[in-house]
Amino acid sequence: MQICEGRVAIVTGAGRGIGRGHAIELARQGARVVVNDLGAEVDGEGSSSGPAHEVVEEIKSFGGEAIANGEDISDYDGAGRLINAAVETFGGLDVLVNNAGILRDRMIVNMSIEEWDAVIKVHLRGTFCPTRWAAAYWRDRSKAGEVNDARIINTSSSSGIYGNMGQTNSGAAKAGIASFTVICAKELGRYGVTVNAVAPGARTRMTENLQRARAVASPGPDEFDARSPDNVAPVVAWLASVESAGVTGRVFNVAGGRISVAEGWHAGPVVDKGSRWDPAELGPVIEDLVAKAPPNAEMNGLIPWPETTD
Repeated sequence: MQICEGRVAIVTGAGRGIGRGHAIELARQGARVVVNDLGAEVDGEGSSSGPAHEVVEEIKSFGGEAIANGEDISDYDGAGRLINAAVETFGGLDVLVNNAGILRDRMIVNMSIEEWDAVIKVHLRGTFCPTRWAAAYWRDRSKAGEVNDARIINTSSSSGIYGNMGQTNSGAAKAGIASFTVICAKELGRYGVTVNAVAPGARTRMTENLQRARAVASPGPDEFDARSPDNVAPVVAWLASVESAGVTGRVFNVAGGRISVAEGWHAGPVVDKGSRWDPAELGPVIEDLVAKAPPNAEMNGLIPWPETTD
């Protein structure tokens, strides 16, 4: 069964890697897809229409429907034209997958303002702009008496929700996207729109240097490739389907065959004096609170609980 039969979906950054997998899987599941990609390099420089058109041709080769789109999703007007392209070509819009991103990794003491701004622009502004236009489209439909069963699926990352050295720019953007997801879910539910996010773990142009640094072994010819970017697409396709209507405001860690729900910030151990604290008395109080709280999660999303002895 094609779980996205008749759906119209936009996937940004869909020319390569994880986004390419999303676009192809959505098409296999019956969606008509707008394949958006600038064709830029990993650092955001340059452009090429080739990658998006190649994905469209692959989709058409198995009988799917797709068009290529080269709009810059961090440009507000360009993002509006992207939404209009889906509506004008396929008659509507049901799914927006915000996937596009770039990397300019640098330790904070060496990062330039240009490296910071470029990454924040593509990731965070590039998620806001298409979402803003899509949300307005669905709101207008709702006000006109139409019923939406729409989806927004954003892309966070482990560097954003758990933290990774050398990625203060992309990590800040991806953490922002996670919060953006939770808030948009609260705002757009009244219009029949769910909003979720995935934090993918996969081998792409953006992560291959990290993989080499960690000496990750390549799978054998008959082994499951847990690092393939295509492994993320099934979760996105399900979230894009009508089956996912009851799930919103969540961030999912997805890598290989492993899926988990990322649990957001929440209040941990607490103490209440009932009156104003004197800074001089806070030392043992704060130390006790921190000792009782779980450690921060590592990049794999797991909490490194200290070993205990009997």
